[in-house]
Amino acid sequence: MTVEEVGVSVGVTPAAEPEADALLARLGRLRERVALLVAQRSATDPTATDPLRGLYLSGEAVEYLLLRSSEPAPPVRESAPDRLAALRLTDLDTALLLIALAPDLDRTFEPLYGYLNDDVGRRRATVGLALDLCGIPAHEAEGRVRFHPTAPLSALGLLTVEEPERPFLGRSLRVPDRVVAHLLGDDTPDAALAGHLHPLPTPRRSHDGQHHDGDDEFTHFVDRLTVLLADGPPLAVYLRERHEGDGLVCVSAALDAAEVPALRFSGPVERVPELLREARLGGRTVVVSGLPDQPGPLVRALTAAGDVPVVLAGARPYDPLWCESDPLILEAPRQRAAAVRAWTEAVGEDGDFDVRATVAPYHLGADRIARAARAARGLAAFDGTPLTAAHLRLAARQQSASGLEQHARRIQPAVDWRDLVLPDRSLTQLHELALRARHRDRVLGDWRLSAGGGRGRGVLGLFAGESGTGKTLSAEVVAAELGLDLYVVQLSSVVDKYVGETEKNLERIFTEADRTDAVLLFDEADAVFGKRSEVKDSHDRYANMESAYLLQRLESFDGIALLTTNLRANIDEAFTRRLDLVVDFPFPDPAQRLALWRHGLIHVPSAPDLELAPLAEEFELAGGSIRSAVVTAAYLAAGRGDTVGAADLLEGARREYRKAGRLVPGEGTW
Repeated sequence: MTVEEVGVSVGVTPAAEPEADALLARLGRLRERVALLVAQRSATDPTATDPLRGLYLSGEAVEYLLLRSSEPAPPVRESAPDRLAALRLTDLDTALLLIALAPDLDRTFEPLYGYLNDDVGRRRATVGLALDLCGIPAHEAEGRVRFHPTAPLSALGLLTVEEPERPFLGRSLRVPDRVVAHLLGDDTPDAALAGHLHPLPTPRRSHDGQHHDGDDEFTHFVDRLTVLLADGPPLAVYLRERHEGDGLVCVSAALDAAEVPALRFSGPVERVPELLREARLGGRTVVVSGLPDQPGPLVRALTAAGDVPVVLAGARPYDPLWCESDPLILEAPRQRAAAVRAWTEAVGEDGDFDVRATVAPYHLGADRIARAARAARGLAAFDGTPLTAAHLRLAARQQSASGLEQHARRIQPAVDWRDLVLPDRSLTQLHELALRARHRDRVLGDWRLSAGGGRGRGVLGLFAGESGTGKTLSAEVVAAELGLDLYVVQLSSVVDKYVGETEKNLERIFTEADRTDAVLLFDEADAVFGKRSEVKDSHDRYANMESAYLLQRLESFDGIALLTTNLRANIDEAFTRRLDLVVDFPFPDPAQRLALWRHGLIHVPSAPDLELAPLAEEFELAGGSIRSAVVTAAYLAAGRGDTVGAADLLEGARREYRKAGRLVPGEGTW
């Protein structure tokens, strides 16, 4: 019976046999194979009939093992890389590594090592045995130091000295399985790194093979980084990003141009030893994009060895406390052109819409762009429709994770321009606000119209008007137009009675808003952005400090922020100067009030002969109050099981007047 026949017979179960009988049949055929192997070995093994076989090794058994293992090894293929030589170890370290490696490659070394260790149960090389095989006396420091934890074999993760409780010479030596696999030609990453290694974004090349992106700053930066990574010694580089993914795109293009292999890592600091060993074995550069909240331990662990090139990318300013030897700190150029191209390639031919205009408000990295495109296709398949701009915007919002919800209330916009009843001038300014948000990178960046001085590229707008005139609704419409979520800042979670805490809370909000694709709304903004006053006591001084902080922070803000106020005069003039647009929301005139009444009743079952013009003329109500009056009328009608009539709307309007403490028309008293 051949090995192939046994393998087939053991691996196939007749369908007609019950499961238990089939399993027993397999074991029976396996027993036949074991008996055949025993017979083959017993024919030549002098210890086959020894009753103590396996418990000790006689000299005759050792000679048999030596003769059995003396067969010539198969020739090494000329094209196979000499991975052992590529480790660049000294001759002594190479010999020690081979001694420890032998039992993992040839099982006949196990009993031989057991014989030499005077213990057949110890089938790996020990420190003492390795030194004896190298001809180095056990008492000489030259040999003993090679097993120290800081020596190359241990420090590089190539050799593990086990059993620390034993005397030094009796400690076992083991080569990690990943190192054995690598030396045999297996490039499968260490299992400990599963889930922590990710592919780098595929850089786009032009027809001439270069990484041109229509952006001279990007191309020049990548060219310099390519030279650094290709020719320089092992070093650490930190690319500080203005937006997530900018540094990753740069380093991906540079590594591709330099033809340098890399490992992109996102995992805990506990996995760094396996990561560095993997990088050493393959001659790869380690790339980490997106540092943890406390980067120090990770950066320190990655850069401590100093023999593996490391490229870090993140939005945080570099802190010298992160590591002892500072990396080369570079500012990653903005990747607006590359991001638009990545969106276009990810969407492909699936979308029949303007991809550039749709994705303009988003600042996602290359990997998140690909994930957003896949999610958009999934949403379109779920709806059973072709891919639309709405699918792409929803998927992009899902990829823009935010920590703003700690201090702000998230609103997913469910309105559009049809829900606004405003004067033409106000509507025009709102459209312009959305236009600025879409094209700010082109105007302020590509056309270099930024004011300089470290100013950001944020879009700031003030909505001023009486309560209920549509300020918050307009902010929601602008967010919907841009395909972004709206975050309403909760002032109760921001303002703090302790000195300096309000500024810290605001800084968290602004920092997160800079990173997140969202619209930030400060409702009743005069509570935070109010006028500075003359300093008469410590309270005035600290209040002015908060205002001064906000003035400085708005200068460097990169996001979209909207402020609403009932009294524009309460806003400090210094804030007003920094705003891009101030949109006034006037109290609606009779024609606008009539339009608001009609809009509020679009989906409400109403009497066919309903006259709304008298209500609009007689009751001077803002849009929010009109909506409340319609809701009141709808409840009254629903309670009767009837449609909304004129009496219901009249009662709703009167209640709004009473809530405001105003004289109700037609009643003479309230």
